Amino acid sequence: METGRASKTALGVAIRRAAHQLADKPPILDDPIALRLVGEGYPRLMERALHPVGRDFRGFMAARSRYAEDQLAEAVARGVTQYVVLGAGLDTFAYRNPFSALQVFEVDFPATQVWKRTMLEQAAIALPSNLVFVALDFEHQTLADGLAQAGLDFDKPAFFGWLGVVPYLTLEAFRATLSVVARMPAGSAVCFDYAVDPEMLSPIGRVAFDRLAERVAAAGEPFQLFFTPKTLDAELRRAGFGSIEQVGSAELNDLYFSNRADGLQLSPLGLGILATAWV
Repeated sequence: METGRASKTALGVAIRRAAHQLADKPPILDDPIALRLVGEGYPRLMERALHPVGRDFRGFMAARSRYAEDQLAEAVARGVTQYVVLGAGLDTFAYRNPFSALQVFEVDFPATQVWKRTMLEQAAIALPSNLVFVALDFEHQTLADGLAQAGLDFDKPAFFGWLGVVPYLTLEAFRATLSVVARMPAGSAVCFDYAVDPEMLSPIGRVAFDRLAERVAAAGEPFQLFFTPKTLDAELRRAGFGSIEQVGSAELNDLYFSNRADGLQLSPLGLGILATAWV
């Protein structure tokens, strides 16, 4: 993504989370703020997100946020009081945060944050007192420096949410961010999703991947980084993480999609996997 403009993929994700609230009952992720934030200004995109063909993708968008927030809840139960949302985009957790003692830091490019704050104001969504915006231009500032200036306490553990970002990074940038998290105190963790190496996909999965890759590339945000579960595990071990969990579509179906009257399930194509790594 270019640093001077807001993210088109962030808007697409937010619209799918909002569509999930309307189309899938009960929702996997209870996110009424998404509907308010998106509003009625994107009818064609919303119509596409609500279409039955898009059901699997919006289900995954909801499930990955639900999984990350469930992992965050476990961290809070262990005493974590700092949550860093990397590449926050139009994430809505901070505006429905159930943990009064949890400080939330939203990190993103300056242009994306200006756009988001305008949308929040237009939707009359108040900014909570325990939210800090961290506008970060990576050309001139490191993540660690930006978080330090924003008030993150590096002597206390923190949970990092990093959804919808890793596939767009270079390997160097991915490793640089992991190193920041891995240097945090014990009890810290990072949760993110990654794109599976296309060579691992079935022929049908490869077709689905190619179509998705074409869409994000056309939006100016092409995929760059892919892993297999084995190579991702090696990267996390190399960075210094001790406990690692990876969950794919089958595990997510067991967690969140069992016994639904509407039959909503994630397909077995397996384009993306979620990972949580603990320091």
